Amino acid sequence: MTALGDLLIQRIRATGPITLADFMTECLLHPEHGVYTTRDPLGAAGDFTTAPEISQMFGEIVGLALAQAWMDQGAPKSFALAELGPGRGTLMADILRATRRVAGFHAAAQVHLIEASPTLRAAQAKLIPNATWHDSITSLPDLPLLLAANEFFDALPIRQFHRHSNGWQETVVGAQGDALAAGLAPPAPLASLDHRLDDTKVGDIVEVCPALPAITHDIGTRIAQHGGLALIIDYGDWQSQGDTLQALQNHKPTDPFAAPGMADLTAHVDFAAIAEAAAPAVFTRVTPQGVFLERLGITQRAQALAQNLGAAALESHIAAHRRLTHPDAMGHLFKVIGLYPKGATPPPGLTP
Repeated sequence: MTALGDLLIQRIRATGPITLADFMTECLLHPEHGVYTTRDPLGAAGDFTTAPEISQMFGEIVGLALAQAWMDQGAPKSFALAELGPGRGTLMADILRATRRVAGFHAAAQVHLIEASPTLRAAQAKLIPNATWHDSITSLPDLPLLLAANEFFDALPIRQFHRHSNGWQETVVGAQGDALAAGLAPPAPLASLDHRLDDTKVGDIVEVCPALPAITHDIGTRIAQHGGLALIIDYGDWQSQGDTLQALQNHKPTDPFAAPGMADLTAHVDFAAIAEAAAPAVFTRVTPQGVFLERLGITQRAQALAQNLGAAALESHIAAHRRLTHPDAMGHLFKVIGLYPKGATPPPGLTP
């Protein structure tokens, strides 16, 4: 058992089982033992690789989509160019490189990064030294907002509920000897899940992300009031269904409870919850990542980049394009939803 696991076992023995959300929060953000606070979990030496790390093409497409939205909304002379959970800063760096020839875009942009990890902030500063960092989205300036959130919502802690004939049973984390294990709390009615009674049956599992509504509503309110666009890209589906909690350690699936603080924990995103919380902004249809990227010309960009590549580099380049777009890879599992002002031009690559 890890040092964090020992601390959690002591806590559970003293006060009882904890929710899955509490467990995830400690594993990811504990000040001394959290995955994000103590090390860089990205890349070959980490636990997982995100789309911006796979190919520059991803960030280029996202950047040009944001720039097109900026032009469609009248090219405001000052706006916040923001990212939630920027990782190493690769996506924002690619966005800035791809948009440098868009007249007036960089002069108007104020770069803002919302990042909780000191380790990742240091990595981001090397690529984007002129950014302003925030602990949460609430401190962003009152300006038009162009925001990207790639694999941000999947890392927000979830609560998990099992449908029971007498209500719902919540998944909790308890101690079994010197190990951690998941169990179920006693069944009880839960008014906040009454809307899921029609599309679930006894034994089904529904996951809820407590932090998602407030974050999304803040984004939607800013965009409705000041203009802009949010592109939210993550894996998941329209509505939560089933147990989707997963742990990755050294790029391999592992038991979420085996090594707390040593494995990345995520869960599928409920895009219906994002759409509901986005008001007063409006939302687009949820679109597979591969479809979104193809609509915006990733294949043409890939062909242009391929012209100057040798054999080994070309093979890697082709593999990256396939990984981002193919339905059997990230192309279908990952989805894109756009949030934009009512009455504005729909975002590039997405439909109302």
